[in-house]
Order: sequence, then structure tokens, then C-alpha cells
Amino acid sequence: MKPELARTHTSTLKAGAQPVRALKRIWNERMAYLFMMPFLISFIAFILIPVIMGILMSFTSFDAFRFPEFVGFQNYIALLTQDTVFMKYAIPNTLKFAFFVGPIGYLLSFGVAWLIYQLPKDARDIITLAFYAPSMAGAVALTVVWQAAFSGDYVGYLNNYLLQLGLIETPVLWLQDPKFLLHIMIIVTVWMGFGVGFLALLAGFDTVNKELYEAGKIDGISNRLQEVFYITVPSMKPQMLFSAVMAIVGTLKAGAISTQLTGLAITPQYAGHLVLNHIDDYAFIRFELGYASMVSVVLLVISYIAMKLSYRLFGSKDGE
Repeated sequence: MKPELARTHTSTLKAGAQPVRALKRIWNERMAYLFMMPFLISFIAFILIPVIMGILMSFTSFDAFRFPEFVGFQNYIALLTQDTVFMKYAIPNTLKFAFFVGPIGYLLSFGVAWLIYQLPKDARDIITLAFYAPSMAGAVALTVVWQAAFSGDYVGYLNNYLLQLGLIETPVLWLQDPKFLLHIMIIVTVWMGFGVGFLALLAGFDTVNKELYEAGKIDGISNRLQEVFYITVPSMKPQMLFSAVMAIVGTLKAGAISTQLTGLAITPQYAGHLVLNHIDDYAFIRFELGYASMVSVVLLVISYIAMKLSYRLFGSKDGE
């Protein structure tokens, strides 16, 4: 046999043996895969398959009644060239909302967690519960607290307070005025943002080796800010990464807050219209499910880019 044919034959045999070795390895580790099976089934059924179906549906025109019609990239072209609501309102509002709720809210969570960690243990638990409780209340807190606070009549907490101080002469329709709605959404979301990511940051401070602070003082660290920057943050990167991912997820799925605050599917003059509201508009009001799927794919890409940025900032580097 010629050397070239021999090498080709050997490569073919190796390629054919790879699936056999893979199946043999799976069988040898069958108990591990058995324990993983519930998660794998749930992941495939509720995440992987819907994502694949959403991507495929984004190339169709589908109204939930007739069979989907393949239209290629027409939905994507229409988004970039014809959808003025998306370009003029959804994207700018989402970027502004994401900037304040994402990075600034994340830094605020870290700062509050660091301050709470300096307190005695008993006081720390009580204050942590006070900050974490709003994230568990969810829509109930929005209805009971914030709608009452920003109510547009005389009995609204904010209007009543400002009227007593003489700062306004007539009640302000806070939740119907386009000038204020997005800012109120940001305030409420940040207030509700002290959730699981906040607890992860608080727990991360316990993982920092206290001897590092003593070594840092010997090396020239002279204040608490330098300790946080040079020791605390590098020592709790896994918790920082987890909190960043949770902040991204919470920011991008927060579009329903405008509907919960105003009671309207579409906010006045699209003042609180985010990308998620745009998806709901086309999916559940216009029943253009193909177009809604395409916007969902765009949101998925934005989420992926934000996740990659978080991994670049807080992911473990080689040798760490």
C-alpha cells in the first residue's frame, strides 16, 4: 500500500473510531449523565428548542393562524429601514435605561453591599433583608407602592408632598407625562435591583482572604478604596461575574415595568417603550409573530454581546 493511501486509511479508521470511543465514554460515565439528565432535558425543551424555533421563525411572516411563509431577510431589512418606532424610541430608550440600570445599578449594588458588610453581623442581616425584600415583592410592590407614590391626583404621595411644600400648584401626571416616565422606570428598577446578584456580592466579601489586606498594607496600600480596587475585586471575580450576568438579564427583561406602572400596553408617545415592549407589541397586539421573533433574535444578540463583555471584565484569565 502506498504511504498516501496508508495515511488516508489510518485517518478514516481513526475518524470512524471516534464515535465509538465517545459512546463508550458516555456509557462508562452513565451515572453522571443520568444525574444531569433532568437539567439537560429542561435546557433542551425550554431554552435550546425555543431559541432555534425563534431564529427560524424570524425569517418568516407568521400571524399565528396561517402557516408561516418564508420571507428571508425581509424582516431584518424592514427593522433597519422602515421601523421608525424601533429606531427612534425603542433603541434610544433601551440604551438609556440599560446604562442607568445596568452599570450604574451594578456599581450601586456593589457599593451598598460593601457598606453593609462593614456593619456588625446582626445589623448586617436585618439591613440585607430590607434591601433584598423589594426584589421578592415584584409586581405587588409596583402596584401598592410606586403607583400610589406617583399617582397623578392630589392623594398621590409625591404630588401631596410637593403641594404641601408649595413646589407645584396642580398635581402632575407623573406616569402619563413622557418627560418623567422613563426616569421613574429607572428609579423603580434600580430600587428593585437588589436581588440575587446583590446577595452574591455580599457573600463574595466573605471569600476574600483577610491576610491579603495585611499583605497589601505592607506593599503600600494606604486606604480602603485601594483595598477594594487591588484586593477585593480581583479576589471575588466569580461573584462579580455572576452579579453582572444577573444585572444584564434583569435589565433586558425589565420592559414589562412600563406596562405595570401605567397599565397601558403602549406608553404615551412611546416614552417608556423598550425593545421588550416592541416584541410584545408585535407578538400580542399585532400578531406579527415572525417580526416579533426577529426582534427577539436582535435582543438575543445584544444580550450575547453584553455577556461577552462581562466575561472579558470579570472572567478568570489564564493562570488565575
